[in-house]
Amino acid sequence: MFRETVSLALREIRRNALRSSLTILGIVIGVAAVITMVTLGGGATVHVSNQIKSLGSNLLNVRPGQQPRGPGGARQSAEPFEVSDAEAIAREISGLAAVAPTASRVMLAIHADANWSTSVIGTDNAYFVVRDWPLASGRPFTEGEERAGSMACIVGATVRQKLFGASDPLDASIRLGGLACQVVGLLAAKGQATFGMDQDDVVVIPLRAFQRRIAGNQYVDAILVSVRDGVSTSKAQSDIARLLRERRRLVPGEEADFHVMDMQQIVSAVSGTTQTMTALLGAVAAVSLLVGGIGIMNIMLVSVTERTREIGVRLAIGAMEREVLLQFLVEAVTLSLFGGIAGIVLGLGTALAGAAALNVPFVFNPWIVLVAFLFSGAVGVVFGYFPARKAAQLNPIDALRHE
Repeated sequence: MFRETVSLALREIRRNALRSSLTILGIVIGVAAVITMVTLGGGATVHVSNQIKSLGSNLLNVRPGQQPRGPGGARQSAEPFEVSDAEAIAREISGLAAVAPTASRVMLAIHADANWSTSVIGTDNAYFVVRDWPLASGRPFTEGEERAGSMACIVGATVRQKLFGASDPLDASIRLGGLACQVVGLLAAKGQATFGMDQDDVVVIPLRAFQRRIAGNQYVDAILVSVRDGVSTSKAQSDIARLLRERRRLVPGEEADFHVMDMQQIVSAVSGTTQTMTALLGAVAAVSLLVGGIGIMNIMLVSVTERTREIGVRLAIGAMEREVLLQFLVEAVTLSLFGGIAGIVLGLGTALAGAAALNVPFVFNPWIVLVAFLFSGAVGVVFGYFPARKAAQLNPIDALRHE
């Protein structure tokens, strides 16, 4: 009986193919919108997390001044750090992989007839460990270069492309402002970080050379700390804060004039925000599924009216009410499931194209596909039941009299 009922439902759908196609359009759009929004949102979350993680492995960023509160918030001016602060952190805090003091300034890099404004960072070899940033070619600084403050430099991929094109920059000389600098290494390309910052637009020189020849002081702008795998970054963060309060002679209860940022916390905060936005967009897109369900109910009610005499004949020759109800219910569910399948295909295709256009990874989520498909079937059951029940409760005599 069930097979015959399904056969009748499919025959009726084929008989009105155009109307059936227009009926399921709302379901198709709803399912496609939900899958597209959730998939792109998941890809954006992964993309942002990867960008932040590319800044370094288990990274803590220690800076003078209070942490900015909100976008564009200014930090309170405070006494800068010195190299001795970084040395104290490396010496007294356990569980650290590397500690790198850094200072930076935007300068004009010149080679032959090419020039490029870039960020010049003064630091030591621990910087490449902290940032998890290998060299593509060349070598790191020697101990003598770091100690003597020699003008050796390691350039990023963007600076290499702007100043040297496709040629090899190793052992070439560039000028940073009016200072000559020999290129001893080339950093591996990292690409853009969060908020569009180009990580490869950088020239790295020994910290002592930066302090003596560029900054003219012994200060460092920030101390980057990499925590070993398996060690709690929160504990390292609190230990560093305690040590620096002692070194800066801050009394208990006095507000710190520095801050220690845990990049893991930033990853969690950003991921939470993008996931919330994804859920919101998915919920908004799901409203169109309800609209599609109303469309199915409307068309099924019209179908009941058009087929009143057919229903009356079936009831008059012995068809049971539940058989008529099942036939119309199967029609509604079949329509919504066809719409769900078409919506899944359209949604995945749109998400794939959108991920490529937005330059975010395509993250396939089988759960959202399954939920969208089941929800489309549920829409068919819920919105198809009332028309099916109306058809099953028709009086055979009245139905046969219907014009």
